[in-house]
Amino acid sequence: MKRVLLFPFVLLLGACAGAPVLPPNASLSTPIASLPLNAAFHAQNLPTPVPEAFISQADAEYAVLTNLYERLAPSVVNIEVELNDAASAFMGAVANGSGFVYDRDGHIITNAHVVADTRSILVTFEDGFVAEAELIGADNYSDLAVLRVDVDPQRLSPVTFAPPDSVRVGQRAVAIGNPFGLASSMSVGIVSGLGRQLPSAEMLTNTAVSFQNPSIIQVDAPVNPGNSGGPLLNTRGEVIGVTTAIRTESGVFEGVGFAVPASTVLRVVPDLLDDGQAQYSYIGISAESSEDGFGVPALAAPLDLPVTQGVLISSVTPGSPAALAGLRGGARQVVVRGREICAGGDIIVAVDETYVRDLDALMAYLVTETRPGDTVQMRIIRGEQTLDLPLTLQARPQESVIPPGCG
Repeated sequence: MKRVLLFPFVLLLGACAGAPVLPPNASLSTPIASLPLNAAFHAQNLPTPVPEAFISQADAEYAVLTNLYERLAPSVVNIEVELNDAASAFMGAVANGSGFVYDRDGHIITNAHVVADTRSILVTFEDGFVAEAELIGADNYSDLAVLRVDVDPQRLSPVTFAPPDSVRVGQRAVAIGNPFGLASSMSVGIVSGLGRQLPSAEMLTNTAVSFQNPSIIQVDAPVNPGNSGGPLLNTRGEVIGVTTAIRTESGVFEGVGFAVPASTVLRVVPDLLDDGQAQYSYIGISAESSEDGFGVPALAAPLDLPVTQGVLISSVTPGSPAALAGLRGGARQVVVRGREICAGGDIIVAVDETYVRDLDALMAYLVTETRPGDTVQMRIIRGEQTLDLPLTLQARPQESVIPPGCG
């Protein structure tokens, strides 16, 4: 039986006694025959460098990311807040988040939950410069807030925003922020999903509120506590969202992060600058969510619906814009996959000629494209009829109004 002996290969940084070495005047051009045997062997098997063209191609992506970081890092700030007594079990406790420069007037965008219940706010720029900040306005529904620092405008490098609706699943997603207080950290991934919903920050403190934060971007770029409020960027360096949350059972990143889309930022921030608060349109309906697996596409076959996209109205709140416009909720209970569904209601398929595939798309349109007081055209399917009904939007109430039950 043959035995194979495995000897470890050890590279010693120094010459071993008795080991042949290259002559002092030897080089790779020295004839192989004139070299000691082991040196000749290594010379024959020495790898040649990869062609520069291959290296350039391999490094192209990283060159883009390096350039992006060098351009955008000065726009990203660390936010340190001192919590008030009600928000902290320890007097004077501090917390950290991220933010980014919105304009040369000193406005900084971050998450509302980063600066909630605080006694003081400090903003630290990439170069270590520190400035006190004042809270201009916060909106718990979108989880966005605007701060202001009084600094030399030359220190401020405002970001640019990506065009609306330019984000696609599979695109590169780059986050710059301060995870665990580690300043100006970059992480890279892709956009994993679009059209997610998150509970609004308002829901965390007010159980009477059930309004969701729509059109959330899902990413796999590593984000952790401290990243909240930082920008999510595309490879052009344009802001596509504001990093706001992670899904986790351990308190750290487990592969799923979320960002408020730039379209929401561009809708909410001007309101915060003008009035310190944002107003949202309200129609007053309830409907099953596609995320629960009971949207119109899933219910089309069981309920024999005439369309496969849209919003099936379960119920309408009395006195709401939907009720005043004549929209109708369901009239009968049907069990689908073990769940009671209110069937027979109107199906909203478009708003102002913009087709809506599900409840999230309807909410996103109302948030980004309308304001209280606007009148919109609701295209609905009612039985075999297609109707266009004018609906005048109202401001979202302070607390959710639970619509009546089915029928």
